[in-house]
Amino acid sequence: MEQALVAQQLVKSFGGQRAVDAIDMSIPKGATYGFIGPSGAGKTTTIRLIMSILFPDSGSLSVLGKASALEAKHRIGYLPEERGVYRKMSAESFLLYLAELKGVKPAVAGPRARAMLERLGLTDIGRKKCEDLSKGMLQRVQVVGAVIHEPELLILDEPFSGLDPVSLRALKSLVADERRRGATILLSTHVMAQAEELCDQVVMIHKGRIVLNESTAKLRRQFDTQRILFEPLDAKADLAPLRSLPFVESLRETEGHCELTVAAGTDPAVAMRALAAAVAPARIELARRRLEDVFVELVGETSLRSHLQGVA
Repeated sequence: MEQALVAQQLVKSFGGQRAVDAIDMSIPKGATYGFIGPSGAGKTTTIRLIMSILFPDSGSLSVLGKASALEAKHRIGYLPEERGVYRKMSAESFLLYLAELKGVKPAVAGPRARAMLERLGLTDIGRKKCEDLSKGMLQRVQVVGAVIHEPELLILDEPFSGLDPVSLRALKSLVADERRRGATILLSTHVMAQAEELCDQVVMIHKGRIVLNESTAKLRRQFDTQRILFEPLDAKADLAPLRSLPFVESLRETEGHCELTVAAGTDPAVAMRALAAAVAPARIELARRRLEDVFVELVGETSLRSHLQGVA
């Protein structure tokens, strides 16, 4: 399979701190990769190396078949973590300017920009100056700027940070559209659920090193045999009989269902039969392993706490 991006043994240090430590990563054309990990893990530094904003101390890169992103810049869309606009320009003029830099004529870029802005709930802001837009509006405008030239490779560094739920949903839909169009996407995020939802492959980075590189399909097939999701047939059913079962260590109720933790070594099939006999179920299943759980297994509880502080 042809590769859109190949990184081999990338190393980058700042002073005595190694921010990127011998990273190997290949992304096939048309794939969507989630680049995940806590704040400070090295995600943004790696992306800047890919984009030739920074240069590695050692190692090599191939971007769309070229030795540098600079040689393929018209074919790449990039949303940096630290965003910026020309604040005195109108939103539409700003987008047309970015499109022209990528070789797209205003006659093509204009209708495309207006359609994308409408898609993201920004129908009436085209003539407004960027300085008059809210932070959330500017963020959506900059995403449009990253995709307006229909790039082959789209790199998004924390694209969903700070968005309200409606804008978040619209932006996820736009990313899905780019995926269907055939773009190769590298999506950096510290919110692991976003990578699970949108990506074909998850690359987890910790202290500058890749600690996991796995398909989301394979991750979804992995179950946590100590957690069982249980939804009673009768929403008002008494769940005390579940708590009294000897293998049940804890039961946490949420709206409409509960999550049980069973003792290590419990046969999940035996446990589920006993639960179903105790209270009639509408649904009972093993919980899927969460990326947060995988992260803890790989790098430990201390790193998870650091990750959660970065999310807060």
